[in-house]
Amino acid sequence: MSQMISNNADEFENSDLPFKVNRLSPNIGAELLELDLKNSLDSETKKKIYEALLVYKVIFFRNQNLTTEEHLKFGRHFGELEVHPFAPYKEGFPEVLNITHNEKNKGKENVWHSDVTWREKPSLGSILRMIEGPQIGGDTLFSDMQTAYDKLPEDIKNKLEGAIAVHDFVGFRKLLIKKGKTTEEVEAFNKKYPNPEHPVIRTHPDTKKKAIYVNKAFTQYIKGWEENESKSMLDFLYSQAAIPEYQCRFIWEKDSIAFWDNRSCQHYAVSDYWPQVRKVERVTVIGDTPY
Repeated sequence: MSQMISNNADEFENSDLPFKVNRLSPNIGAELLELDLKNSLDSETKKKIYEALLVYKVIFFRNQNLTTEEHLKFGRHFGELEVHPFAPYKEGFPEVLNITHNEKNKGKENVWHSDVTWREKPSLGSILRMIEGPQIGGDTLFSDMQTAYDKLPEDIKNKLEGAIAVHDFVGFRKLLIKKGKTTEEVEAFNKKYPNPEHPVIRTHPDTKKKAIYVNKAFTQYIKGWEENESKSMLDFLYSQAAIPEYQCRFIWEKDSIAFWDNRSCQHYAVSDYWPQVRKVERVTVIGDTPY
């Protein structure tokens, strides 16, 4: 869906829109109101939803009691959907991640990250639907990596020009081993998903804006840098996601949906609700090779 559009929220909101916008912060996040995603979306509505994603980096929908098939249909409006090779999926629907936390399975997505950067072509975006949530807690934070890049000191920007980082599915590899996968089986995954190299600062294919594109979950090191220098720089870049001025916080309700752009933001699922149940389902739109 590559296109060059304005990234200005005021201009977007002053255009002719098929929904109302409720911004959650000055830099990132907006609820799109008065939309029923059960209905067939015309081409103009789909276009405006995607433009909203580019402008706000993450968009939210309330009171969307979708079936699994409707969730998949909505996701496919924006591209082909991926099958996650490591995470549990909903029976009969391999593109639908089924993520349930409860008394026996504490939430563990509480680290800043962008989804599947261990792929050669990481995702465009993820669409998460709340099936059952805790009475309180279990919010998700989103952080604007484009604003984070814009605010970097010029000497840091210059130093990172052309820098490349290596990514890896290290956490999932540990999980495979814990589940009893053999050395041969793990090696097969290593060959299928070799460590990709992505720019430390990527350019968004649609808006052409630059963003920090390293994350604590999957980035390993900056290629060609001394180990200490790489670690120091990565720790500094990771820390930018935790700056409140770059963030919004979404308080979930049943049948809420979040659609975030993995190319321009990171997210952090707050794990403060144990032993309550938090059950979500996610579809993920395949992206392109970062540059």
